[in-house]
Amino acid sequence: MSHDKASFRAPSGDLYLAADIGGTTSRFALFEVRGDTMQLRSVERIPTVEADSFRDLLRLLRDGPLGSELSRCRAGALAVAGAVQGGVQADPPNIPWDIDIRSTNLSGLPETVILLNDFSAQAYACKTAALDEAVTINAGQPDEWGMVGLIGAGTGLGHGMLARLPGGGFLALPSEAGHAAFAFVNQEEVAFEDFVRRELRLDYVFAEAVVSGQGLTLLHWFHFGQRLRPEEVAVVMDDASPVCAWFARFYGRACRQFALNILATGGMVVAGGVAAKNPALVRHPEFWREFTDNPNYRSLLQNIPVILNTNEDSGLWGAALAAKLVAG
Repeated sequence: MSHDKASFRAPSGDLYLAADIGGTTSRFALFEVRGDTMQLRSVERIPTVEADSFRDLLRLLRDGPLGSELSRCRAGALAVAGAVQGGVQADPPNIPWDIDIRSTNLSGLPETVILLNDFSAQAYACKTAALDEAVTINAGQPDEWGMVGLIGAGTGLGHGMLARLPGGGFLALPSEAGHAAFAFVNQEEVAFEDFVRRELRLDYVFAEAVVSGQGLTLLHWFHFGQRLRPEEVAVVMDDASPVCAWFARFYGRACRQFALNILATGGMVVAGGVAAKNPALVRHPEFWREFTDNPNYRSLLQNIPVILNTNEDSGLWGAALAAKLVAG
């Protein structure tokens, strides 16, 4: 993917607060900008379940090891796993409380704080050093002006986009495509669809229900009759397991659908903790077979670069860049 990294021009020692608030873990970090270089200085991880509200999460942040330096930051960007309304409010589907920076006490935080979608932050991360160690799944033939798509299975299934603009700028965009209906294509899969719909009490099965940590649990339950946590499934799963093959197929399908929806000729970035911890899920032959399985656009799909982002803190890097840009 040929998108250049953003240039950082700020006085030595400027600090920025970045946050990635997810359904399982909320990460906070301080980044320092020196010349053209942005460096991750310190990170704090708080289990999201430990907070009773967004206000309580900020209290835990202030009381933690980063608290004394928060007010020194020029700006902060809080990325959240959910649709952001008006740049100030979100009701994340995998977090039991909402977020509204208008009605929350932000004292002790930077004077300027913005709220953005977590996969907008992942898109911004493409302009930082966060993806320097990404693993190539398919080299492809990138279109330097093409859209870059991002997708990531974790607690949920995030989607985002990065568009290059004339004049050298770029635009990071969110998507909630993980909540669109997922396509099942044969009798075996329809049996699994019925199983998921019944167990989760859904009217229809959406992509996030199966391409996520929860999806690993459901697939193992369906195939082996045993309900395990995602991390437990990962321990007993190998390349020969139907759980691995089915999940890889479903992940490849979700990637293909999004790549075609946005015409991601600039590349696809697979992010999120599920694949970062279990790279076999995107290296499995079923992932690539499914990704390129289209009667009209097989060649186009084969030419799309696909990389696996193994940096689970990349959302923090993207949020830090968003904070830097809003600070000017």
